[in-house]
Amino acid sequence: MNTNRSDGGPPSPTVWESPEMRRALREHNISFLFRKLKCCGFSQRRIGELTRQSQSEISEIMGGREVLAYSVLLRIADGLQIPRGYMGLGNSHRDEQTSVEDALTVWTAKTDEAEEIRAALRHAAEVTMGTAMPETERWWQPLAEPCTPTPERIGPADVAGIEHMTRILRAVDYQRGGGACREAVIAQTTHARNMMQCVCTEHVRRQLHLAIADLHNLAGWTSFDVGLHRNARRHFSLALEQTKAAKNRSLAANILYRQGRVHLHLGSMNQALRFFQLGQIAGQDANDPLTVAMLHANLAWAHAIMGNDGQALSALGRAEDEFVRGEDGLPAWVAFFGAADLSALTGMVHSLLPGDENAGKAVAGLAASVQARNDATVRSTIFELTALATTKLHIGDLRGGTADGNRAVTLAGQVRSVRTLDRLGPLLKAAREHPHDQDTTELACRIVTLRGG
Repeated sequence: MNTNRSDGGPPSPTVWESPEMRRALREHNISFLFRKLKCCGFSQRRIGELTRQSQSEISEIMGGREVLAYSVLLRIADGLQIPRGYMGLGNSHRDEQTSVEDALTVWTAKTDEAEEIRAALRHAAEVTMGTAMPETERWWQPLAEPCTPTPERIGPADVAGIEHMTRILRAVDYQRGGGACREAVIAQTTHARNMMQCVCTEHVRRQLHLAIADLHNLAGWTSFDVGLHRNARRHFSLALEQTKAAKNRSLAANILYRQGRVHLHLGSMNQALRFFQLGQIAGQDANDPLTVAMLHANLAWAHAIMGNDGQALSALGRAEDEFVRGEDGLPAWVAFFGAADLSALTGMVHSLLPGDENAGKAVAGLAASVQARNDATVRSTIFELTALATTKLHIGDLRGGTADGNRAVTLAGQVRSVRTLDRLGPLLKAAREHPHDQDTTELACRIVTLRGG
């Protein structure tokens, strides 16, 4: 096969007909094309004369650089007399060359990246034109994403950005449950931790430690909410270390409270008491009465579960005393504990104590907390409705109990929280204590269905 024309003309048309050459033309693999022509006796200089390119450009393309500019591809096709259809270029003439296209004549890319670009272009064309079937098995596979680059230096605005994102994610957690935002919290925590390598002032460094501590605190809480208790403990431990670096005892007290709640939920009451007690110490050191009130209220709940009635009432009284000393304008990790939360915990404590009087106080406290809730605190509403319904069923108010229970189940189906499903357990047990009542039987069936059996 004679491909080297003695008159300086283009290669013989037969060159473009081999399967490997047709594939290279279709994929715009100009590096292969030029190297093949060199093997056929065409020098770099001669290829450049035919395609109107410099010899240095030809050399770079042979070395693996990719040609992307449409006008350059046209010049190569026309100069070498390659049928345009072989390269998917159509028959229109677009010989104008812009400065942008000149810049794109060669792409400094590694061979593997160049192949990725070709594959992406092929895939885009196939999907756009409707010739590709979706590769649905790839949709659920995890992506190996690199970390977002951090700046060399950070300032107060960067820390404020972290705090802003934490507030947003915390609001999502309150409203939709940890399952709706945990992955975003974890990603934000990773990004914030990477900022510890950045240059900043000592003041900004301390604020960064505090912001990271609060993010780990939220990461631990959302992990707890979806049942990942080991991960929750790890994040809470990291949060405590960051609060120590930030020298903030108030946030440390809040983290200890949340660790106590994890163990209270799991029934590890002695461990829960110890975390609450450590939190009390940190809260008192911080001169933070609202946090101290929150910790005493939760301590009362733990004592009530353990049957320590006197200690439960004593801790509840201390919580009420400290609550009235609370101030306005406090950080988010403190300010969330309001009158509705104290009413809810008061109701929870009395629901666990014996006697009709305590049952009445439980209904009053829980009903008041439910009344004070709104759409921003759906998960708390579920917890309190569940406890209220359980208490009403225990005292024989079947109509009220089933109404509150059905509302709790409906809301629980709208959030992503394993914890809400766990907390439906006592309500299910109370509903099953009335097997001859159709409404409570239907409520029990709804709970079983929601919890998956």
